[in-house]
Amino acid sequence: MAQTRLQLLGPVQLFHDDEPVPIGGPGVRGLLALLALRPGKVVGLDEIIDALWGHDPPATARTIVHGNVSHLRRILRDLDGPRILTTPPGYRLDVEPDLIDVHRARSLLDRASLATPEAAAALLAEALALWQGPALGGVPDSLRAPELEDLRLAVHGARVDADLELGRHAELIVELSPIVRADPLAERTAGQLMRALYHAGRRGDALELYRTVSRATLRTLGVEPGAELRWLHERVLNDDLPARDVVAPAAGAEPAKAISQLPAAVPNLAGRAEELAWLDGLVTRAEAGQTTIAVVTGTAGVGKSSLVVWWAHRAAPRFPDGVLFASLRGFDPHHPPLEPAELLTQFLLGLGVETAKVPELLHERVALYRSLIAGRRMLVLLDDARTAEQVRPLLPPSARTMTVVTSRSRLDGLAVSNAAKQRVLGTLAPDDAVALIEELAGPASLNHALARLCGYLPLALRIAGARLSASAQRTAEELVDELGNERTRLAGLQVDGADDSVRAAFDVSFRGLPGEVAETFLQLGAVPGVMVGPHVMAAVAQITVTEARRRLRTLAAHNLIAETERDVFVPHDLVWLYLRELAEQELGDKERDEALGWTVRYYQAVADRARRRLGRIADPLDFSHVLADDAMPPLPGFAEAHDWFAAEWPNLLAVLDAAYAARRHDDVWRLARLAHTYRVACPLLDEWTRMADLGVAAAEAAGDVAGQCWLRLARCEIALTFELPGAGLADAERAAELSAASADERLRTSVDLHLGRALSRLGEHERAIERLAEAIANAPDVTLRGQALSSCAQAEKRAGRLSDAIAHQRAGLRIDRELGDDVQVVVSLDKLAELSLRAGDLEAAERYVWEAIDLAISREFVAREGTLRLTLGRVLRAKGDIDGAREQLALSVRIYERVHPKLVGEVRTELADLQ
Repeated sequence: MAQTRLQLLGPVQLFHDDEPVPIGGPGVRGLLALLALRPGKVVGLDEIIDALWGHDPPATARTIVHGNVSHLRRILRDLDGPRILTTPPGYRLDVEPDLIDVHRARSLLDRASLATPEAAAALLAEALALWQGPALGGVPDSLRAPELEDLRLAVHGARVDADLELGRHAELIVELSPIVRADPLAERTAGQLMRALYHAGRRGDALELYRTVSRATLRTLGVEPGAELRWLHERVLNDDLPARDVVAPAAGAEPAKAISQLPAAVPNLAGRAEELAWLDGLVTRAEAGQTTIAVVTGTAGVGKSSLVVWWAHRAAPRFPDGVLFASLRGFDPHHPPLEPAELLTQFLLGLGVETAKVPELLHERVALYRSLIAGRRMLVLLDDARTAEQVRPLLPPSARTMTVVTSRSRLDGLAVSNAAKQRVLGTLAPDDAVALIEELAGPASLNHALARLCGYLPLALRIAGARLSASAQRTAEELVDELGNERTRLAGLQVDGADDSVRAAFDVSFRGLPGEVAETFLQLGAVPGVMVGPHVMAAVAQITVTEARRRLRTLAAHNLIAETERDVFVPHDLVWLYLRELAEQELGDKERDEALGWTVRYYQAVADRARRRLGRIADPLDFSHVLADDAMPPLPGFAEAHDWFAAEWPNLLAVLDAAYAARRHDDVWRLARLAHTYRVACPLLDEWTRMADLGVAAAEAAGDVAGQCWLRLARCEIALTFELPGAGLADAERAAELSAASADERLRTSVDLHLGRALSRLGEHERAIERLAEAIANAPDVTLRGQALSSCAQAEKRAGRLSDAIAHQRAGLRIDRELGDDVQVVVSLDKLAELSLRAGDLEAAERYVWEAIDLAISREFVAREGTLRLTLGRVLRAKGDIDGAREQLALSVRIYERVHPKLVGEVRTELADLQ
């Protein structure tokens, strides 16, 4: 079976069955590269723009990205290969990582670390062969991925190490000599070449090489070579370099036994291949003489300690002088964090210092500790740190010693002061999560559902597995039922000891927050939705957006929430449940009601701003006065408004449900009407229907006649869009009854519009045209007049009055262009194409539809593109271009399968007629 694979290690290229597939210029290649570097993960639109254009993007950058995404999607759809999914706030490439050369290289490097030298050499040679030139060739200059060069160096260095162990010295001398001549500052490679020369019997050449490197580092950097290379030089000078390296103790120190303070590791580690490869790569840096400090951070229960202890057992042979381990108790619910003085005493005793000789003063303990481990190749694990200050006195001075710190906080101070490398540990992949449950409780058909309910959090998964294994009477079905109820899920994720529960783990993190940040965390529990940003948080907390961003980022630094993209903060599913419970326990009814009220007002204000960027507004709702401009996200144009609605859609639905449950009926129908405008860009039948039903019910409960009318018209619009039975006529007629005595001209005209469209769809053409003619004549503004002209054209088409229909549709198109309404321009062009086809003007029909397709692609109107492809297929069929028609109908089928599955049968029938 043909496969589609992606090349990033060289010119960015797409291959199908090993044949290159043309994809376009630098912008398209750069976009594909950005998505392929992080397969399965969301790459934000702002991040894409920054990467492709740097700090000076063009005004049309968003439109260009949208168009390039559509272009790539068409190519990938034709190949039946990877998919690009719109996942707010950006895009996600759905592809097997092994089909991307970068990720295959990382996988091969990871496998080689566990293999014999012979197997490792072969695996690493295969990985190196993936480089087909400088990585990311053919992309914009602003796009940088320095980690790819780091990966190449790591793969090459590991392969050379394997060849050294296999005794391939002659071949390595030929390979490495030109590399070191070109870059004598590459100390690791120079050290490998020195070893190869020495073991090939060329000791003098090895010493001369050291002198060359030493002169270069002194001339360029003003310093001697690193400790590792100096040690190697001494061994060559003394002619006592063994085939496998060992490290001598520091000068003047007595030989010490290897220390091993590691606690027991879990029997098996589920997943974590990328994190293990990252840690292994840092060991390589330490072996090359670079000071290496790693910070593994993540939310409570994510498995930080399990990861580093398991890895340390595997990596221990690379640290011949031993491993020091200490739990710093940074987040222990029963004990305060350990002071550095206590930890140093523990380490000094482990290093062989007698109790009576441990210094009393902290700085003296630090000095003794550092002197004892200077020059040694050791691993120091500092587990569960609370602050950077707690860690700093324990950092060893030796360049060959590696330190790994775990913490629920990010410990950014260590990155600033000590150049620490950070890694945020996320939850497990679904299959790895299931494997963790099965390790404890054995296989079961419901384990996938159980893993999902545990949020793929290792602590929760182990608890679920332990509960199943502890009781033969308990079934997976019972546990899934218990965890399926959000009100009882956290209670179900605990075992006999309360300290072992997921809730207790989160509670320790919460109790350690600063006062104002803890207050914001509590308020967050009263905000409905699945994510939060600084603007809505500022409205709820009544603080500035800048302060809200600072507090949210502090929460992210404590790993209670994650900033997945700029200003997009997402708590883990179980943290959300904990937050909800916490808000109910610690906030009063009034405080929760105020938080919900400000959340609703925020979404009303921003949804109103966004919908005015999307197109025409018929109703009189206006929320521009609710919030100041600087309290709302900037939405300068259509693309930004579309992206805001797409990103916030799950939150809007959640806010509507919460407001309805709280009997805020006026808020509900107004917000439902405001959000209804998004339908022009993203038709979602089930969600739109639910929203409209909720809005109608809320307006009726509030006794608001105008609200009932506007929401019934919204529901009628949905029925017309999706061609539902009855075409929304009942809602339009009820709106007409309710609005009969209204003085609102916009409402009465909108009712005539919808009633005319519904009648026309049901075949009552004359009544429909009469209603729509009244709407054209009585429209209070050009916006409603344009809508009425377009609707009347469709009714006249159904009645067979093609010349009248074309004239009215052209008049409507002129208004659409005048208003700059791209959505309606696309719709009007499609309608004109169809009318011209019926009238036999095939050239005009093709011209109209191609203009509409180009605009739909640039604006990412995916559903509308499917309709346009169907129209174009019919036009081409009428022109006798059967192959072209077949191609367009096939594209339409693929789009309809995703956005209009109930309507795809009609297109398939037409396509079958052409086969």
